[in-house]
Amino acid sequence: MRTDARTERFADKVAMVTGAGSGMGAAVARQLAAEGARTVVLADVNGEGAAAVAKELPAAEAVELDVADAAGVDAAVQDLLHRHGRLDVLVHAAGVDDPEAKERIAAALVEGRPVEMTDSLDDASWRRVMRVNLDGTFHVLRAAVRVMRPFGAGVIVVIGSSAAFDTPVGYPHYAASKAGVHALAQAVAKEVVASGIRVNVVAPGPTETGMAARTPEVLRAGFADPRVRPYATPEEIADIALFLASDAAVNLVGAVLLANGGRFTA
Repeated sequence: MRTDARTERFADKVAMVTGAGSGMGAAVARQLAAEGARTVVLADVNGEGAAAVAKELPAAEAVELDVADAAGVDAAVQDLLHRHGRLDVLVHAAGVDDPEAKERIAAALVEGRPVEMTDSLDDASWRRVMRVNLDGTFHVLRAAVRVMRPFGAGVIVVIGSSAAFDTPVGYPHYAASKAGVHALAQAVAKEVVASGIRVNVVAPGPTETGMAARTPEVLRAGFADPRVRPYATPEEIADIALFLASDAAVNLVGAVLLANGGRFTA
């Protein structure tokens, strides 16, 4: 954990981070704790992973949570409210990719043939990505707004993806899910700013997470462009998320910050 002049940005704040068992979510949770948060609730479908990260932190607790389970999300947020009195900061980093689709895209590239995915993409694969990425974001946003609105304050940061803009070939379900996440967050942001709640989005490019580790080498090599920055670290994306969650970003509402190291602009 880094400590610097920002260490009190989140002093006395009650925070929740989804997808906090690894990657960007874990980096966000660690930095919130380092910057003075009174409590950080780490939520992840991998409860053991969330618990392991929470053990590192001075004032943190873990909860096993599948964001696709609407009732489970509501219960987790209401339990946080009951035990801690309020929710000040919510960073939603939970999401999934499609490793099988990545393997099929990689095979096509290696064999020098066109990527053909849409006509063979099955309903189960489509629904899995949508259920977690888009439905899950709705569940988390709704639950957070329900507990923040009565207080007239709160900050929500959603982790989206640059794939919503460059729409990778062979990855229509993932690109569509993240584009939906961006539009959903922006629509909610315009509504809830009148209630004192700010909602913004970080749209990372390639980042060294568990998802990246499962990416076939031929696809990773496609991102190796010497003209731009290499894969981001989870901590670099966490810095952007926590800037949006801080008072320094008070005038940002419904923003989608593209954090892809200069690969493209939108």
